[in-house]
Amino acid sequence: MAVLLVAIAVAVSIGEMSIPLTTTFKALGNGLFGTGFELSRIQEGVIWDYRLSRALLAACAGTSLAISGAVLQALLRNPLAEPYVLGISAGASTGAVAVMLVGFGGGVLTLSSGAFVGAAIAFVVVSILAAGSGGGSERIILAGVAGSQLFNALTSYIVTTSANAEQARGVMFWLLGSLGGVRWPDVTLSAPVAATGLLLCLLHARALDAFTFGSDAATALGISVLRVRLLLFGVTAAMTAAMVSIVGSIGFVGLVVPHAARFLVGPGHARLLPACALIGAVFMVLADIVSRIIIPQQVLPIGVVTALVGAPAFAVILYRARRTA
Repeated sequence: MAVLLVAIAVAVSIGEMSIPLTTTFKALGNGLFGTGFELSRIQEGVIWDYRLSRALLAACAGTSLAISGAVLQALLRNPLAEPYVLGISAGASTGAVAVMLVGFGGGVLTLSSGAFVGAAIAFVVVSILAAGSGGGSERIILAGVAGSQLFNALTSYIVTTSANAEQARGVMFWLLGSLGGVRWPDVTLSAPVAATGLLLCLLHARALDAFTFGSDAATALGISVLRVRLLLFGVTAAMTAAMVSIVGSIGFVGLVVPHAARFLVGPGHARLLPACALIGAVFMVLADIVSRIIIPQQVLPIGVVTALVGAPAFAVILYRARRTA
């Protein structure tokens, strides 16, 4: 937890306007405890109105995506499973863009609701493709790749036909993962989603442990396999959709972080899920820092940073899975 707090403090201090860490802590003290330090109004405004909300949202997104990855890997018994690979993120992006540009839902659906609908549809499509191809963990991953391409194509079609040049540029940058423009209302949406998702998954930690040995083992332990699967798939879809609707589609967090957490705390989900939450939060905050400093005077989409880390990790995990098969 201390590492996360330090990472957030560093993220708040770094940017076009460099703010010393001591000033950051004083501003936080003024806001939280009324300590009365005399600080520049501009610095306090930058810290409270922009950077702190951005850092906290990055932490919430990292937590949600990492937990989703760990849960999906247990349910599907596949080390490569995660929302991005399985097409859930792509479906959520399509749903969000459809609401944003086309008005899908007739004004009834919010951006987050549209993203959830898209994520749910994507999961159903991938499940049907996997079942039709004979099932199996490898087939699920292949179906996920196909589903991702399908929904990415639908998103591109919507953007091409329904957006002007400025809207298209903004949407495409957002789809790569962007924390620009994040404000406190986004944090008040993402924080309860992340906390509730973690709690629900922790309540089913024993079931997730059983699922790693297969559905038969879970049934033998008295677990309602269908009910738990539907619940946890719904939880992961909701967490993914909420984060995609705010920050766009960010890949590989749900793939890399669970494996790092297993290496540190072992496979038991009672310890694994909190570790994923913490490591995922730190990873995303650090990725946000890198996205702001890697290119001078320019912010790189955070999804590019996570992909630069996640793609090599994906290759390593794939190679190890091949060796142990």
